[in-house]
Amino acid sequence: MKQSCDVVVVGAGGAGMTAALAAARQGLDTVLVEKSNYFGGSTARSGGGVWIPGNYALIAAGEADDPEESKRYLEAIVGDIVPKVRRDTFIDRGPEVMDFVRENTPVRFAWVPEYSDYLPESPGGRPRGRSVEPVPMDCGFLGDELAHLHPPYSKAPANLIVTQADFRKISLGMRTIRGPITMVKIIVRRILSSLRGRKMYAMGNALAIGLRKGLLDAGVPVEYGTELRDLVVEDGRVVGVTVLRQGVERTIRATRGVILGSGGFEKNLELRERFQPKPTSIDWTTGAESNTGGGHLAGMEIGADVALMDDAWWGPTIPLPRGPWFALAERNLPGSIIVNSAGNRFMNEALPYVEAVHEIYRGEQTGVPHIPAWMIVDQRYRNRYLFAGLSPRQPFPGRWYKHGTIKKADTLEALADEIGVPPDALTATVERFNGFATSGIDQDFHRGESAYDKYYSDPTVKPNPSLHRIDQGPFYAVKIVPGDLGTKGGLVTDERARVLRPDGSVIEGLYAAGNVSAAVMGNTYAGPGATIGPAIVFGYLAAEDIATSSSVAPRVSTSSTEVTPEAS
Repeated sequence: MKQSCDVVVVGAGGAGMTAALAAARQGLDTVLVEKSNYFGGSTARSGGGVWIPGNYALIAAGEADDPEESKRYLEAIVGDIVPKVRRDTFIDRGPEVMDFVRENTPVRFAWVPEYSDYLPESPGGRPRGRSVEPVPMDCGFLGDELAHLHPPYSKAPANLIVTQADFRKISLGMRTIRGPITMVKIIVRRILSSLRGRKMYAMGNALAIGLRKGLLDAGVPVEYGTELRDLVVEDGRVVGVTVLRQGVERTIRATRGVILGSGGFEKNLELRERFQPKPTSIDWTTGAESNTGGGHLAGMEIGADVALMDDAWWGPTIPLPRGPWFALAERNLPGSIIVNSAGNRFMNEALPYVEAVHEIYRGEQTGVPHIPAWMIVDQRYRNRYLFAGLSPRQPFPGRWYKHGTIKKADTLEALADEIGVPPDALTATVERFNGFATSGIDQDFHRGESAYDKYYSDPTVKPNPSLHRIDQGPFYAVKIVPGDLGTKGGLVTDERARVLRPDGSVIEGLYAAGNVSAAVMGNTYAGPGATIGPAIVFGYLAAEDIATSSSVAPRVSTSSTEVTPEAS
């Protein structure tokens, strides 16, 4: 391990790998340290979508709009909780960063057709969407390093490649011809890839692998099993990091700067209980196990400001025995509702996932608990659609019942008893919803009116593809808790990704990007990939600022843990 270099990057997720690659391509001697034994972090476990308006993939699809419209959208949904200059910088520089990734990695992106912005009816929002995803690719070029790819969120057979665009189609099961045709294509692709000896990856895996290949080509060492302990500060400037590796503390000096890309704190229960709404749990998040807030703690220790610590990239989540399942299409498809402890609906179930959990937590303040909430579906729904990885008609596993995640009954009244809600209230709620399904108008919560609601809907259902009657027993209740993809609160940064103190002054030599930094999206979520998009943009901008800054840390004499750059 080097004891001194120009730039130390902490964390091998999307933000950290982009930052390290950009620093290396700027001619800076760069080292990336990673706490776990894997690269990719939460990026590798994600759908891999990237929300960066105006990028080359959108241009190729004829879907790039005026940047001013994107800025107007962020102004409308984020507002002044994030400075305008930071929001605008993200929009202005994003396409350039996408070009950089294309030029320096094997990753290529394609538009996800009609995957709407999450709040498309807001000023500047786009119903056709601005999200792109990695094109599936043969990643055999990574060789033995593939063993360090972060384990997936949910296991799938080798070479079974499903893109975000594919998932929309297959979630409908046999309801449209596109579902079975897509599944046949996926299976054929898998067989052909296996016969040809290919190692095909898609979504977040493909993005992470591509960035890792870029680092190999650029000669950037990735030091696995190396945990950040402290930031080294001299005369108010960050000049390095103290890390723990194989039980030994070491110091790596950074003569130009330190970039934190260490992820969120979703797996740190102490921090969650200190900052997040309650109840909370580290068992409800799908974030990477290594995301315990090391960068947050190190930054706060030296006086960095923090913001949005009470928020996260939330999503209604099903607590399965094998781990949490982030409910996406499941709650959007027609024939389902979500009720609270009083047996009442309390939101548009098809809301974007961050907004949906905001509604869940809002209920905790009313005295009517929404945690857990319960998704109510009938047998017709189960016969039609995929659910938490299960095929249509496939029975819920017995262990799900034993775990308490699933309840089943022949009548709604009996189901209400199973989940401890008033039977009269639940039956009245379902009857009212069934009326909305018949008329096509959700008079209570307007489900199905937004373009986003329609994305994971069933086009064969009329008059509203998001609504269907719940009246074919047996009936099921599925436990819903406020899970997340990761936390979104963190160190406050400026438009150059420099970390700031509470008084707005810059902590020289320290940068942050990704979930260790306070999100440029504020309390909301612009669209699919609005986590990864800003992460790679501000990782890139951090490296750029270091490369163009004339500020350099002073050299020091050699000691047992620190050496001059010449000695390294």
